[in-house]
Amino acid sequence: MTQYPNLLAPLDLGHSTLKNRVLMGSMHTGLEETKDWNRVAEFYAARARGGVGLMVTGGMAPNREGGVFPGAAGLFSDEDIANHKIVTDRVHEADGKIAMQILHAGRYAYGPECVAPSSIKSPISPFPPKELDEEGIEKQIADIVTAAERAREAGYDGVEIMGSEGYFINQFLVQHTNKREDRWGGSYENRMRLPIEIVRRTREAVGQDFIIIYRLSMIDLVPNGSTFDEVIQLAKEIEKAGATIINTGIGWHEARIPTIATSVPRAAFTWVTKKLMGHVSIPVITSNRINTPEVGEEVLAEGCADMVSMARPFLADAEFVKKAIEGRAETIAPCIACNQACLDHTFSGKISSCLVNPRACFETELVIEPAQATKTVAVVGAGPAGLSTAITAAQRGHKVTLFDRDTQIGGQLNMAKQVPGKEEFFGLVDWFEVMVKEAGVTLKLGLEVTAEDLTGFDEVVIATGVVPRDPEISGQDGNNVLSYIDVLRHKKPVGKRVVVVGAGGIGFDVAEFLVHEGESPTENLEEWKEEWGVGDPAKTPGGLAPEGPQPDAPARQVTLLQRKAERPGKRLGKTTGWIHRAALKMKGVEMIGGVNYESIDNAGLMVSTGETRENPRTIEADTVVLCAGQLSDRSLADALEEKGVACHVIGGADVAAELDAKRAIDQGTRLAAKL
Repeated sequence: MTQYPNLLAPLDLGHSTLKNRVLMGSMHTGLEETKDWNRVAEFYAARARGGVGLMVTGGMAPNREGGVFPGAAGLFSDEDIANHKIVTDRVHEADGKIAMQILHAGRYAYGPECVAPSSIKSPISPFPPKELDEEGIEKQIADIVTAAERAREAGYDGVEIMGSEGYFINQFLVQHTNKREDRWGGSYENRMRLPIEIVRRTREAVGQDFIIIYRLSMIDLVPNGSTFDEVIQLAKEIEKAGATIINTGIGWHEARIPTIATSVPRAAFTWVTKKLMGHVSIPVITSNRINTPEVGEEVLAEGCADMVSMARPFLADAEFVKKAIEGRAETIAPCIACNQACLDHTFSGKISSCLVNPRACFETELVIEPAQATKTVAVVGAGPAGLSTAITAAQRGHKVTLFDRDTQIGGQLNMAKQVPGKEEFFGLVDWFEVMVKEAGVTLKLGLEVTAEDLTGFDEVVIATGVVPRDPEISGQDGNNVLSYIDVLRHKKPVGKRVVVVGAGGIGFDVAEFLVHEGESPTENLEEWKEEWGVGDPAKTPGGLAPEGPQPDAPARQVTLLQRKAERPGKRLGKTTGWIHRAALKMKGVEMIGGVNYESIDNAGLMVSTGETRENPRTIEADTVVLCAGQLSDRSLADALEEKGVACHVIGGADVAAELDAKRAIDQGTRLAAKL
């Protein structure tokens, strides 16, 4: 008897049966663009071996003008087909099923050849699109159908036609981007002609024994988006046209509402998919922020969908489904929806990976194999760097002892998890605890380790992290001054008017912590929807609440300062920085860059501007919180070096940076793979 009877139930598609109700959703990883097809094949094969019911590839361009960026991968030639066959063969050998996503970017294409229903430039691309004529539209349809035929020839089990997220097909559907007056614009019957034609002609081309998933935007989250009556109407027509499955898309890329970041509640949009259930007879998939078997099971049990899509959880753990089947869900590496190594990499032109699992997309390069000779390994520091080293080294067969001066593992993750919107970090620390035990690491907590304690080990790893940087402000030793550690770890009382010194990641986290009181909106879906202005698409086209965002009043008046003369938050995550800035702005946080810190007294913090320290003024505050960066804590490494003891220095102790767990875990895992 399984814990997850709905999640692990097979799904009969007629010509094919999926072994469970889990879809690995499409993610652009950048792997196909490397042209290393063994590497691509191993990425998908690892997930197939991990038991997922069906996978969807990253978006493949149907033609050059439809590529997300110049040089985007697609099936344009016989050579492409042969290369993709390497992937599909490997997946089928692993008893998996895989569909290829066909993605035409339309006006989102980052290149001068982009095309769209109307010549309206996207806010997220500098290139105005060319408006297609009738012949141009026919070409796009034909190219998408040809891509599906080639996918079948390459051995794929199906295709997903990307009709959501504000891409090409979606751009035809809404008057926000479709101003045409011909048979492809105007009435909704005309605007939905494109997706229906694409699905109908694709079905005719590929035959009946081939999966066609249509990705339908359930809630656009942009002005003048689709009404839910239109969503239902389109879903019914897509079913008639020959789709096998309807998958859920949430929000356009240009929407100013977060949809997959860690501050979004789990399963936050499954209620939208549930509104479609019963209106079509083909299976419906729900999506977004479903990251544990328990959440997936609950969503299906509540009748929100027939199947769940999880994308990034399969970056975090390729064996997600296998572990759920075996009753080992606690060992599933959790997707914390941080975006740092996945989407941030994608939008920076780097290969995607995962903060929690640096082997994701690097399976052929970062290989974890049993050690040829067993060593005794001491790891000092149980933060992300030390934990990843200790666990990986122990999994390879080494005898590992992990030390930390604290009485709990997690290091600075234990501060991050206190921040509203970062509750997923609780699960990450819990998972590390499970894995330390599973791997057989000897844990010694509450111990201030000295160089003498480390003699006799074959390998010593120093992962002692960071210490706060001293900003050297006159008056900083006053009773009204706290460090970020005082606030987040020790929960010292903070006044109603606060100045935060330093607007890096920690400064933003502290500000977020201070403006909230009581339950975090991430833990309360209705409150989160109100805060961001998410409405019901059955009442408002596009699903934007008519009254707009309605956040609770801030718990404190916060001013966030930085020395750099640039927009505060500019250096935050590429795909999440805007969310943090918008969230604080909604809470009335004043963000000021380009200031000098002159002095602190009982009235607050005196600042000035410019090299000549002009315009001195006091920002009144009951409490000043120092978040002025970090320095590496290398004291133990230095003591070992003095004694001539060789050691590896990793994580914050190596390079002090903004709570950079991504780099720390990657560095620790790679070191342990070589020990």
